[in-house]
Amino acid sequence: MGSGSFSGSGSGSGSSLVLDGERGELVRAPAVRIGKKGGLLDEKAVIALRNHSEAEKRRRERINSHLSVLRGMISGTDKLDKAALLAQVINHVKLLKTTATEHAKGYTIPSDTDEVTVLCEPQTANTTNTSFLIRASICCDDSPELYPELKQSLQNLHARVVRAEISSLSGRVKIVFFIIPERGEGNGEMVDSVQHALRSALERVNSSMEFMPRDSLLNKRRRVSHFESSSSSS
Repeated sequence: MGSGSFSGSGSGSGSSLVLDGERGELVRAPAVRIGKKGGLLDEKAVIALRNHSEAEKRRRERINSHLSVLRGMISGTDKLDKAALLAQVINHVKLLKTTATEHAKGYTIPSDTDEVTVLCEPQTANTTNTSFLIRASICCDDSPELYPELKQSLQNLHARVVRAEISSLSGRVKIVFFIIPERGEGNGEMVDSVQHALRSALERVNSSMEFMPRDSLLNKRRRVSHFESSSSSS
């Protein structure tokens, strides 16, 4: 039965309310006097306890409703208790996250982390005097200052951008450049040069954004659908 008894203030009724711990509801019980002076619990305390009981009942109903939805989403969980059900949900979410990551590897999707990646790949269709191709990507917040900085940095290289892929999502952008060297630099030297150029551009953009008012940044933000792929060093 309940964890305590609380008497009502009604005259002549001789009954009180107690909290049923299993049902979470107030039930009638014989009047019980509490306190050193034997006074009955006042009506405000009884009302507060009743409100608390009703709030707890609504909370349990919401939890059970959400658990029922989860059981409907994951098969084989109808007879599981709450702890086992939540464990199954966690494992299922981890599996979905891993699967999504694997499927996203072939797509240009911006991440939440600023990063610069430069890889050297062999040329499959060699139409130039070089045997390798540089695949460089940069991921960061989208801003109008980014594109002129990248263009200037790449123009200072002894290389040519033959193709670029751009994708944006929720204020983030990822740009992938395909670059071929125009002089006889080794692939290791070229990778270092491209990586340094992109990192320097990213640092300059981040520094300028730190001192820019947020309203100004939002007003200047625009959608860029292409990047000039004919940029070459002077």
